[in-house]
Amino acid sequence: MASLILDERDQKFTLYEMLELEKLCELERYADFSKDMFDMILSEAQKFATEEIFPTLAESDKEGCRLENGQVRVPKCFHKAFKLFCEAGWNCMSLPQHVGGQGLPFIMRIAAHEWFIHNFAFVSYPGLAEGAGHLIEVYGSEEHKKKYLPKMISGEWGGSMCLTEPGAGSDVGNLSTRAVRQPDGTFRIQGTKIFITGGDQDLTENIIHPVLARIEGDPAGTKGISIFIVPKYLVNADCSLGRRNDYEIAKIEEKMGIHGSATCLINFGDNNDCYAELLGNEREGMKVMFQMMNEARIATGLQGLGSASIAYLHALQYTRERLQGSSLMEFKNPEAPRVPVIQHPDVRRMLLWMKSNVDGMRALMYYATICGDKAMSVKDPVEAEKWLGIVEILTPIVKAYCTDIGFRVTETAMQCYGGYGYCSEYPVEQFLRDEKIASIYEGTNGIQALDLVGRKMGMKKGTYFMTLLGEMGATVARYQGVEAVKDLAADVSAGVNALADMGMFFASCGKQGKFLVPVGNAYPFLMMMGKIVCAWLLFWQAGIAQEKLGALCKAKGVNAADPFALAPFLKENKDAAFYDGKVKSAKYFIKNVLPEVDAVVKAIKSEDLSMMEIADEGF
Repeated sequence: MASLILDERDQKFTLYEMLELEKLCELERYADFSKDMFDMILSEAQKFATEEIFPTLAESDKEGCRLENGQVRVPKCFHKAFKLFCEAGWNCMSLPQHVGGQGLPFIMRIAAHEWFIHNFAFVSYPGLAEGAGHLIEVYGSEEHKKKYLPKMISGEWGGSMCLTEPGAGSDVGNLSTRAVRQPDGTFRIQGTKIFITGGDQDLTENIIHPVLARIEGDPAGTKGISIFIVPKYLVNADCSLGRRNDYEIAKIEEKMGIHGSATCLINFGDNNDCYAELLGNEREGMKVMFQMMNEARIATGLQGLGSASIAYLHALQYTRERLQGSSLMEFKNPEAPRVPVIQHPDVRRMLLWMKSNVDGMRALMYYATICGDKAMSVKDPVEAEKWLGIVEILTPIVKAYCTDIGFRVTETAMQCYGGYGYCSEYPVEQFLRDEKIASIYEGTNGIQALDLVGRKMGMKKGTYFMTLLGEMGATVARYQGVEAVKDLAADVSAGVNALADMGMFFASCGKQGKFLVPVGNAYPFLMMMGKIVCAWLLFWQAGIAQEKLGALCKAKGVNAADPFALAPFLKENKDAAFYDGKVKSAKYFIKNVLPEVDAVVKAIKSEDLSMMEIADEGF
């Protein structure tokens, strides 16, 4: 039986047939790996997800987390899964080998974790430890690495990310947490952090918190922020545990979803004795933390993809099994047999809309991450910067587009169930609850849009943005001669041109002092760009799939252009059916979703500023 977590055939198509993942093994950095090893990793990830992680989803949702005498207790079912997760090395896949990681390409970490991410409440615990460990690996002193990294990488110690405060959410520069310098070079932290995912748990014996704070006397704003290592238990010179640090878990937030994730309010230094060590240089806290934030934004985008994938596949199975109504062709016959819901046109529309979006998001996620791997591993600095630039541009899109569309896909999956979808008898209602947070944390999607328009598009005087457009245009040129998809090429090309034109329009607005136009329309633009990028990637996939389908048909003497000859061939040949499905998925998206871009362009170019012109009292 096919998996209900993700489509493993589409995963491998995207990794190998589209992105040619195995070519990374030709680079020195990844020379120790092979396609066979990648396949083994993915197979084991599927097995682990199916046997160990998915069974904890509903149970952890019902049990939730609890705070007992200042200690957070996570769902009991997480303990076994966490132990096995760390023992298998899933928690340190892409960390360098010289610090105890596996040194795998980041795209392989993402591909493996796509199997796990449907239970984000669980995955957040090892994920945060990995992210915090990576900060120490890059910015920590040799003493820090020796003291903290081994047990963080082994899974014996956990981690978190402590940014947000009651008065400083997206406005990080307004934080009030302060650090007081001590004679021995350490610091004492005092302040309150809120919404701290994994702020406490009973899975590990220690937790290492990266905490943003301002050293007394440093300037206001983000330029005056530093970052500190704050352990739950102080670590002695021999790496044994010392005293409990001076901070308190004041409460766990009660949330709509991800009940198994401990979202904590932490009071640091109520007794003025919260020990901390500077990580990196003073007043470079934001630079350091952005490494973890960008990794977390990719992971959050993966959460959107993972939720969409599992919701779509569950809905697909349900519509294949649920009998309801008669065939449209026999709607006047009261004696007509009941048919599976999947045979009804509106349900097929919803299913294909979901499939095309899931396919597009997976392609976006994997393309962005393999660009990151290339940026870190190619020798040519010009080429490295090219790939890095594409990652910079795509990161806010991966986070915002995948989480918002992921929620919409999950919502549409619920619609396929009818009334049953709204009931806890089926898991889709939990998928929906768990997914919603993804568009809010790690920088709301509105913040991601502002980052894209206000910072990323202008980087290197627009070079990164233009590089991405160039890659998109090259794909169109490559496949526009493939007969079965050439009519899609013009649509995708028009989308790419609209994106370029909008970039020029925003630049013109800036020169004219009309800053409110791009700022006020940043989110619609981000979603517009997400649709165009996904249309490009789906077209790329369709070009490959059509060539593969044509080869299969030719080998069997089937006329691929004749639907009557093709239909029985698709029923008996799984590969042919898959490739045809890829073409149809791309066609649906390009013909039905991509045209929405035209309306967004029209709206933005109207330069309507009603959102600013309306009085506060008019809302």
